Amino acid sequence: MKISICITILNEEKFISNLLISLARQTKRPDEIIIVDGGSKDKTVEIIRHFIKKDKIIKLFIEKGTIAHCRNISIELATGDIIATTDSGCIANKDWLEKITYHFKHEKIGLIAGFYNMPYLNSLQEAIRVYLGILPQKFDQTFLPSARSVAFRKSVWEEVGGFNENLERGGEDTEFFYKCVKNGVKIIREKSARVEWSEVKTLNLKTFLKKVYVYSKGDGQAKIWWHPTKQLSSHNIRISAIFTRYLIGLFLFVYSFLDSHFFPYFIILIILYLLYPIIKWKSLIRGNLARLYLPIIQVLTDFVTMYGFLAGTIGIRSKNKKFQ
Repeated sequence: MKISICITILNEEKFISNLLISLARQTKRPDEIIIVDGGSKDKTVEIIRHFIKKDKIIKLFIEKGTIAHCRNISIELATGDIIATTDSGCIANKDWLEKITYHFKHEKIGLIAGFYNMPYLNSLQEAIRVYLGILPQKFDQTFLPSARSVAFRKSVWEEVGGFNENLERGGEDTEFFYKCVKNGVKIIREKSARVEWSEVKTLNLKTFLKKVYVYSKGDGQAKIWWHPTKQLSSHNIRISAIFTRYLIGLFLFVYSFLDSHFFPYFIILIILYLLYPIIKWKSLIRGNLARLYLPIIQVLTDFVTMYGFLAGTIGIRSKNKKFQ
C-alpha cells in the first residue's frame, strides 16, 4: 500500500515549516509528499525547497488556480493508491498518518475521516472555535470529514470525479465528501487520527469572519441542501434557518412599533437570543470572558454567513480568485 500525502498551499510561510517537520516525524513514513503551490508571493516556496534538500520524498509543483484545482493536481500527480491530506495551517500528531490509514487493511474501506484539535491563546479564540469547527465533545458518527485530516483511496477520487473546480474558494472538500457519501463509499471515522489546527491561534475577529465568509460562500456555490449524513443539520438548511430567524425578527420589530404593548416582549426575545449561545455552549466554553464574547460572535457570524451564502448563491466573484 503506497501512501501519498497531498497538500495545497498559498502564502503559508508562517505555517509550512511546522507542518513539514511534523510530517517528517511520523511513526509511519509516507512514500511521498506532494505539495502544489498556488502561486505564493512570500517565502513559502523557498522554505519548501530547503526541506526538499533534506528529504527527497517531498515534491513541489507550482500551479496557479483555485484550491479545488490545486487539490486535483496534487492527487493526479501522486503515485500512491492511498491519498492523505492535511492543510498548511495544521501540525500532524506523531501517529496521525499511521492512524488515518490503518483501516485501509480492509479492502471495502474507501475513506477515513480523522479529526483536529483547535488550540487557542485567548478568550476570543476560545469562543470562535465553536463556530469554526467541531470540538471533541461533539464528535460522533455524523461528523463530516475535513481536508485537514482525511485519507481516501485514489480510486475513490477518480470514482466521484475529484474536487469541483467550479467552486471559487471554499466548500470543495464538503462537496467532495458529499459525493463520496452519495456514491456509497464506505467511510470510517477515526477520532484518534488528529492534527492540530494551529492556525486558530493566529486568528483575530477580522480574520475569523473572513473565514466564515469563505466557508458560507462555498456552501452557497456547492448548493448541497440535503446531506444524507447531517440531514436537518445540513449546512444550507442551517443557513436557511438563520435567514428565517432574522426575517421573523424583522417582522416582530416592525410589529412592535405598530403595537407598543408588544415592544417589551420583543426586547425579551432579543435578550433570549443573545443569551442562547451562552447557554448552548456552556459545557464547552469554560472562560467567563469567552462566554461574554459569544453573543457578539453569534450576531456577526449570522450576518457574515448570510452575506457569504448569498454571494455564493447568486455568483458574486471575489477580486482575488486564489484559493486562500
